Order: sequence, then structure tokens, then C-alpha cells
Amino acid sequence: MKKYVQIMAIGTGLLALVASWRLPFASFATAGNATSAPFAGSEGYTGSVSCRKCHEKFYQLWSTSHHGLAMRPYTAEFAKKELTPQSGEITVGAYRYTADIREGAGCVVEQGPEEAKKYPIEHAIGGKNVYYFLTTLDRGRLQTLPVAYDVRKKEWFDMAASGLRHFSGQSEQPVNWPEWPYTFNTACYGCHVSQLATNYDLKSDTYRTRWREPGINCETCHGPAEEHIRVCEAAPKGTVPKDLKIIRGGRDFTKDQNNATCSTCHAKGSALTNTFKPGDRFFDHFDLVTLESPDYYPDGRDLGENYTYTSWIMSPCVKSGKLDCLDCHTSSGRYRFSAADKANEACLPCHQNKVSNAPEHTRHKADSPGNKCISCHMPMTEFARMRRSDHSMAPPTPALTIAFQSPNACNGCHQDKTPQWADQQVREWRERDYQAAALHRSGLIDAARKRDWSRLPDMLAYVEAKDRDEVFAASLIRLLRGCEDDRRSPVSLNALNDPSPLVRAAAAESLTGIVSRETATGLLRACADESRLVRVRAAAVLAGFPRTLLRDQDLAGLHSATEEYLGSLMARPDQWTSHYNLGNFFLGRDQLPLALAAFETASKFDPNGAHPLVNTSIVYARMGELQKAEASLHKALQIDPKSAPAHFNMGLLKAEQGDISATEKRLRSALRFDPMLAEAAYNLSVVLSKDRLEEAITWARKAAELRPREPKYAYTLGFFCYRKGDLREGEEVLRRLAQRHPAYADAYLLLGDTYEKQGRVGEATSLYRQALAQEGMSPQTRRLMETKLKRLSTR
Repeated sequence: MKKYVQIMAIGTGLLALVASWRLPFASFATAGNATSAPFAGSEGYTGSVSCRKCHEKFYQLWSTSHHGLAMRPYTAEFAKKELTPQSGEITVGAYRYTADIREGAGCVVEQGPEEAKKYPIEHAIGGKNVYYFLTTLDRGRLQTLPVAYDVRKKEWFDMAASGLRHFSGQSEQPVNWPEWPYTFNTACYGCHVSQLATNYDLKSDTYRTRWREPGINCETCHGPAEEHIRVCEAAPKGTVPKDLKIIRGGRDFTKDQNNATCSTCHAKGSALTNTFKPGDRFFDHFDLVTLESPDYYPDGRDLGENYTYTSWIMSPCVKSGKLDCLDCHTSSGRYRFSAADKANEACLPCHQNKVSNAPEHTRHKADSPGNKCISCHMPMTEFARMRRSDHSMAPPTPALTIAFQSPNACNGCHQDKTPQWADQQVREWRERDYQAAALHRSGLIDAARKRDWSRLPDMLAYVEAKDRDEVFAASLIRLLRGCEDDRRSPVSLNALNDPSPLVRAAAAESLTGIVSRETATGLLRACADESRLVRVRAAAVLAGFPRTLLRDQDLAGLHSATEEYLGSLMARPDQWTSHYNLGNFFLGRDQLPLALAAFETASKFDPNGAHPLVNTSIVYARMGELQKAEASLHKALQIDPKSAPAHFNMGLLKAEQGDISATEKRLRSALRFDPMLAEAAYNLSVVLSKDRLEEAITWARKAAELRPREPKYAYTLGFFCYRKGDLREGEEVLRRLAQRHPAYADAYLLLGDTYEKQGRVGEATSLYRQALAQEGMSPQTRRLMETKLKRLSTR
């Protein structure tokens, strides 16, 4: 078994490699998170009622708006006005639920295998499309109850089931309502109450959540009002203080500042901080989910719930710098142009030529819904019973419906017609093929999602194009992390200089695992970027780089960015992903006890997740505690029997224990569940090489194709080819390897040895000289090459 010990030395290295498969930084994405200042009487917040004395009109508009009523206490009066009785029980698994809204009740009754329970309804959230309801569970958790109310249909429904994604070819089970994704304190609080502090205690896993008032109040957007009230009351009668001591926003803000202020709630992203203030830049406090997410169609249309901002920044009107949210909406969220005779005024003055004679442009009658600009440019879609307008403002593109099944405005109204009919109409109406560009970039996203790298040149060209859309460019860069082609690395490095912080951050993250001095230099420069998002993404990637690639003069900047990165993880200490990524950070630095503690905390927060358990096993394996490593992997496989990383690591563990049959079985399972897992293909080839060389070569070839950046995979393929006697393929593999990795000494030594055995002295001599000309060869390797050359010169 001595030979196998050598094999598993390689395998142990692969265990570490699995740890680098951390979840994407936006892995737990919600609408805006904790953007309000914490509730504290000493911080100058006075509540909306303090605004009423001077701003009665605005107070009335705000207090009756969806912003003002984003959350409200449940009362009998509310139930009588807003709800209707539930007509029948709603079954969820083995349980039946009924909302009892009779006066004096106000609860959800649960009946099932155990004794019946009553959960008091304490708060109501929403109201535009749906009402969700909250109750208090253990440890201070405000939990979303299992039944919700459809405002338009006036009916009760299964809350969790309504949120099932409808991705093509994928299945999903509803989340059990008492679990953390439906915990208000964890997932959805930041945009429903004002001046909130979760007061989460990690040690006891307990919340003492407080907020100044429910709903989104005046001070959420204007900042604390105490000083504003003081200076106004102190001013002489009839005068206005020069400094109002308040954040005014609107005309006092740039378009970007207004958009960022709204987008802290109206964006699907992840928080980097809890300290956003109106006027700050969005990407200093948040990351943004883009089209790498299956919640979007490849063209960027909404498939799931996406909260507007991603599609908003794709809008040509927004890109022009002439549009912000307040152009169409009041600060309380109302649409300014809801009156029928003003419907198209939202597009003035920029599109005066089209609005002045709308029927000529729309090809619909003047008094018809189709004559409204928003009917074609902002069509409605629905998910989880919530209706959303498409804020990309793109024109109808039925060709994309044909290609990707994404919705288009034409068939949204003309449901009796086909997309082909709609496509023919718009092509007859418009001489310019405006759908072509959308088809092109959407096709690139679709190909990248499918890992179809035959279109890689087009993808890279799009990222570098001057007229690229930042959302599509960032999406492609994120999706290209699955591509091993060396051509993407220079593009990612160049993208670190892109004007968009979203693109720069995606580029930094895409350089994960591409370890070189050039990459380190680019990432170190990114650690000083003006955007916090870029800095933390660069620092996260550099955490896995060897210190030898980092210059002393760069360490101060790296340290500062690393502190920001760690701070961004702990911005949400109650999310399992924060601790999971923290564990990966410590694991990359070989701080095993800290990594273990972080992964165990992640598992505590998400007991149904396999990822933390897999990486817990990696830590135990590095500590030499193989029994604990195996126990963690068994737990992971009980949770997710199709977890390729769990099967893969279990295979390596079985190899350590000398159970070769189990190793082969586990590696094959890993490849069945993830055919792109190059590490499993490589290790399986090594396992099979003893007595099934032909199949071993097949798997070694697959590993080398999947991961061309890893030289030992190609080297192993070449070695196995020589063992088989296939000198032609062996030589070709090793020649390509030496070209791709000029400093990889083993390629020269094996190829040179083959030349010598065949009497090809001249070719061997030339090869060794070529190797000596490469930088990065170790002194020991150089001495060996020189000895070989000296011996050959005497032949």
C-alpha cells in the first residue's frame, strides 16, 4: 500500500481544495437588510409624529401609504377592515391550519399529530398584494405564520408553498414555516420597520429585537429629526434656518443617491454593513444579485422575486443619468401618474416626440391599455401572488420568449396569440431589429449557465465591449468562474478597472483559485478601490494566496480590506452563510480551531444544510480526527444524499482507511451527481490505474479537460499513456503541458526520459535546455537537468 499512501498525499491536497468551494457571497440574498439606524433614544430619532406639526399634508400621505403601513400591529379593527374569514383548512404536510380572525381571537390554529396549538397573530406585513402575519416563537424569534392573505383575490393560502420557484428542470420543496428563512428578525425585518436593532446575541442565539415604529417612517430617508426640530423651533418666526439639520434628499441628492436610498429595500442583495445612511453609495453597503441567479430569465426578466434594482440599472433611461425613483414615485411610494389622462407623462420630457402622438408609436388606440408606455415597457409579472412591474423598461421582445420562454408584453395582453405572432408584429412595425442585441447577450447568459464554453470568445468580447451592460457583464464574469479556459483570466484582470463597482467586484471574485503574481498584484490594487464591495471581494480572494506573492508594502492595504471583509461577514451574525464563509477564511489560513467553530455555528443555524458539515469534515481530517470527519460526512449525506462534495470527501477518507472499493464507489457517486468535478475524476483515475488502465486514462483525460489549469492532471494523463504504451498521446499531452505551464518540471523530466529511452538524444537535449531557460525552476531541479545534459553530451 506504499504506492497508495503517495496517492492520498495528493488526495489530502484535494480535501483542502474542496474547502475553497465556498458559497457565493450573495448566497443568502434578500431585499435590503438592516439599513435603518439602530433604535436608541440618544441618537436623535423622534418618530414620525414629531413631523406632523409642520408637515401635516405629508404626514397624512405617508401614514396611509404602503411605506407607512409596511408593517402594523394586528387588531380586531384591522381584521374587520382588511380581511375575510378563511373558508376552509389549509393543509401543510401532516398539519392543518386555520386563521381565526373573529373578534377576541386573532390567531392561527394548528391541528396535527400532536395537541392542537394556537399561534397569536401579532403583526401584519405588506398589504399591496399580500398580507403576511407574524407570531413570537422561542428565543425572541418573530416567525411568519404558515397562512397568508391574498388582497386581490380575498382568500387565504399556504404561505411557504406560494414561494416555490418554478425553474425549468428543477424541483423544490417548500421551506417549513418555523425555519429560519421565514424568521422576521433574520430575513425580512430591514424594510418593514424603522430604526430597528435586532439585539441578537450569538452566544445564546436569542433576539431582543426593538424598533421605534412599524412601517418605513420619515426618518428612514431623512435621518434623525431631533436637531432639525430644535433649529426650526429656535428660528425667528417667519424665517427658515440656513442649515435645516436634516437630510432632504430629492433635489438635494444626485440621481444615484436617490436611487441608492430606495434600493436598500428594493434590491435583491446581501448586506456588507448595517450602517447605510441616505446619500451613501449602494455598493459601499450591499452586493447585488444578477443574472447568475435562476430567479431571472437569461434576458433579465423576473422569474422569481427580485425587488427591482437589478432590472432598474439595466434601464437605458437610468443609464442616461436623467432618471431616478422620485421622478415617477413620491417619497411615500405612490405612483405619480396613475390618473388615466396622465399615464404617459412619466416619460416626459425625454420622449416628447413619442408621447405627443402615442398611437403612432404604440400601434394601439388612444384610449386602450396598449397605448400606455408602461404597458409595453414595464409589463407586470407575478410570483408568490405578488405583482411586479419590469423596471428595465426594455421594449417587447417576443423573440426572447421563443428562445428562452421569458415573458413579453405583447403576449401578456394578447394571451390568445403565440410569441411567433407577436414577433412577426414587432418586426413588421420596426425596421430596426432592436431584438438582435437582446438575443445576443441573453444567449451568452444562457450558454454560460449551461457551461457551453463554445461561445467563450463572444462572452469575453461582450465583457470588454464599451457598450456592455454592467448587469450582463457582471453576470457573465460570475458565471465564467466555472470555465477553466486561461483566456478568461486576462479579461477578469482587465475588468478590475471597469467603471462599474459591480463589475469590478465580480472580476475580483472570479479570480479565486487563479494564483499568480499578476493576479495578486491586481487584487492588491483592488484592496484600495473606492468601493467597499470591491475591497472586500478582493480581500476574500487574497485570503487563500500564499504570502510569498504579496509584497510587504501591500500588506497594510490588504490588512485593512481584510478587516472590512470580516466585518461584512459579521454584519449579519445570525445567518449561516456568514459563519460558513468565515470558516472558509480561517480554513484558508490553516486556523483550524477557528474554522471548526465557524462551521459548527453555520450548521447550528442551518441544521438542514450539507455544506457546513462537508467543510467540518475537512477540518477534522486536517486535524487527524478521521472518525469525526467521517461522522460529519455521514450527516451531510443523510441531509443531501446527492451531495457530490460529501461523496468525494468520503471517498478520500475511505482511501485513507485503506478501503479502496469504498473509495471507488464514492468517487463514482460524486461524478454521477456532479460530472464536472475534476478532482473526483482525477482521483478515480489514480484508483483505477492499478488494474484498469484504459478506464483510468479516460478519467484522467476528463480531469485534464475539466481543469487545464491544474498541471498534475495532464501530467498523470501523460504518465498513464506511457504506461499503456501510447507514446504518441503521451508525448502530445506532455508537450502541451510544458507549453501551458513552462515551469512545471515534471513534464520536462518525464518527456525527456522518454526521449532518452528511445535514443532521441537531440530532442532530449533541446528539451532540457528549454526547461533551464524557464523561471521558477527549483535549484534541485536545475541541478538534475544540468546533470542530464552533461551525461547526454558524452554520448
